[in-house]
Formats: sequence, structure tokens, C-alpha cells
Amino acid sequence: MASQSVQIIISGYYGFRNSGDEAVLKSILNSLAAQEAAEGIRIVPVVLSNDPEWTARMYNVRSIHRMKLAEIRQLMKESDGMISGGGSLLQDSTGLLTIPYYLGIVHIAQWARKPVFIYAQGVGPVQRPFFFKWIRNVFRKSAYISVRDQESAALLGRMGIEAERVSVVADPVMGLTLPETVATHADGKRATVLHTATTDLTKKLSINNPSDVIVPAEGPDHDQTSDAISTIPSSHGSKEDLGLPVIGISIRFWDKQRRELDGIADGLKKLAAARPVHLRFLPFHLPEDEQASAYVIKRIGDLNANGSFISTAQQVTDPQQMLAEVNKCDLMLGMRLHSLIYAASLQVPLLGISYDPKIDQFLNRLHIQPTGTSTAVNSDHLQAEMMALLDQSPQWKHEKAPYIEALKQDAASPAQFIAHYFLKQR
Repeated sequence: MASQSVQIIISGYYGFRNSGDEAVLKSILNSLAAQEAAEGIRIVPVVLSNDPEWTARMYNVRSIHRMKLAEIRQLMKESDGMISGGGSLLQDSTGLLTIPYYLGIVHIAQWARKPVFIYAQGVGPVQRPFFFKWIRNVFRKSAYISVRDQESAALLGRMGIEAERVSVVADPVMGLTLPETVATHADGKRATVLHTATTDLTKKLSINNPSDVIVPAEGPDHDQTSDAISTIPSSHGSKEDLGLPVIGISIRFWDKQRRELDGIADGLKKLAAARPVHLRFLPFHLPEDEQASAYVIKRIGDLNANGSFISTAQQVTDPQQMLAEVNKCDLMLGMRLHSLIYAASLQVPLLGISYDPKIDQFLNRLHIQPTGTSTAVNSDHLQAEMMALLDQSPQWKHEKAPYIEALKQDAASPAQFIAHYFLKQR
């Protein structure tokens, strides 16, 4: 039994149904819980969330709304410390209010004289120098600073934070584990959307009961991005059932001209024409990524009769279930950072499309170059890269294994520091 209990507030981009950020939270909670058995200390988390009721149900934790500052101030007085992170919280590419919000929450903790732990953050880009002094002052007053890559550490150095104060660790999600039920695929109610105009679904998928295939009626909510859409239990969408290489695809809208999405669509179509594959779209941020996936699916069009087909994972918000989806893949093509982190943690060969420095920074840790950018994806190059990884998967896994193992070991460091910090306070 734990001999000491501490309550810690966790601040991040939580409760927005973004699978990557929810995976960060789940990973932090798991790492903190692991310290109870290892160190004999009980850490009780309270999560600041955009949807506290959903967060409380999802993770079995106490949660309050991230914008109720009076409640946060009172809670801070009652707590023993605060975690800020992980994720890309301190950046101004998404707007001017992001950095002030997260630093403001840290200020509340510091005004209440509570220790603050900067947990595996990806800092930057910070394009407005007037934020530098604010970040420097807040971080210098923190009990612990950890970042998820060398580039973030270098940026903090340019802001005036001493290098010896900054620990470079791994993204917490490198420590996320598969759900215990993944082997039996118990989540049979989750749906897969198959897009096809030329394949007999009942024959293709060996569905014993044709009533399992449902063709939605036309209506205001009908997806017009494909010629036909059918819904089947997700257990029929695995590579074990179909015998095809599964290409996981995680994309998002970024370039207003859709140049990267057009290049991705053309590359995927060329791959599917060259060899039979299962193109499996994995939307990480709902509903935006579903819309981006629909755009690419529409551009790919009819795959004709070579045996390839397309599916889309539907409404997967549980991080471990999304991890299970990635586990079914033979190759991951990702724009979303955490799609790439999921793949790396499972040793699934991966290709990254860079739309933000954080993508390059993670790929650098695996000694991988991006396959394209947000403004340019060469479809021929993309096809060649995918073909090569599918054919050389064992070599890729062997080459990247040491880098992946190092990242997994680093992922637990922040939680270990926090546990030891409070043990010293006895």
C-alpha cells in the first residue's frame, strides 16, 4: 500500500477528442500510476479538460473545466503540484492565445507556491519574440523541465534557459501499451467504412450474413465522397481476414491549396494500381480528419478490379483502440505526429509528411527524412517509398529498433522524477 498520497493537476489539450493528445494524457496517467507500485507513492491526478464529464468517464479521474479559472485557483490551493504537458502547448502557430493560456495556468500554480513540472513538451514554433521572456520567467520557476526533442531544448536555450535545467525525453505516447483485449478484437461494435464501386462486398469479405452489410440511404448526412459506402463490423477490416498489406493513413487539412493531399491521393492510387493493398484511413482528430480522409478518397476514385480497396476507421477516440488500429498496419503514412509515434512504438514502418517542425523533430530521432511537405508530395516518390518499405519491412525494423527502444525508456523519466520529488519531501 502506498505510504504517501499527492494530488497533481494536469494541464494540456485534453477533452477535445483529439486521439493524439488523448494518448498523451493516457500515457501520463499510466506512467504516474506505475510509480505507485515502484516507489510506494500514490499520485492522484485531476485533469483540466474541455469536456470534464467525458474525461472523467474515459480515464476514471477527477476533472474540471479548463476555462473555469476560479475553480482552478481553488483546486490549486488544495493540490500538491501541477503538470504542464505534454504535447505542443507553447507555440503560436495556432493563434496568439495558446501560449498565454498555458502559461497562465502555470502562473496560478506558482502563485499558490506549488511545484510545476513541465512534462515532455514540444516547445515551438514561437514566432513572436515577446513571448520569450514570459516563457523564460515561468520555466525558471518550475521544479522540472523536460522536452521531447533536442530542437525544443535548443529553442529554450535561445530564450535564456540554462541547458542543465532541461531534460530531453521522449513523447509520453512511446510508453502507451495495447489494450488487453486487442488479441480477441472484443470491440466488435466499432465500425469500418468501406469505399468501393466494383467489388462484391459479401464475397470479398466473406460475410456470412448479408444483413451485416448496410448501404446508407441518400440524405443530408450521406457522404457524397464515394460512389458507394457500406458499413461492416470492424473485425472484417483486418489484414488477417483479407490477406492484404494494410497501409495506415493519417492525414489532416493544412495547405489551403490541398497540394499535399493531392500528392498523397495520387501516390496511394499508384500504389494500389501496382499491387493489391488495403488503404486504411485513421482519423485522429474528429471530425476534421474524417473530412480530410474523404477528400483524398474522392480524389483516389475507383480502384478498379485489382483487389485493392479503401476503409476508414469510424469514431475511434480511445487512444489504446487507435493504437490497436495502427497495430494492424504493415505501413503507416502519417501527417499527425502521434500516428507516427504510435507506429514507431509498435515497430510499424512509417513515412512522415512534414507540415510542422514537430514532425521533422520526431523523424530526426529515428534518423528518418520526411517523405514530403505540406506544399509538395511527389506521387511517384511516395509510391516508391511505400513499395520499398513494404518489401523491406524486416530490415527497417532491425535498423530502427535501437532508436525506438531508447525512446521508450526515456518516456518514463518525467513520472519517475515527479515521484522522487515528492518522496524527498517526506
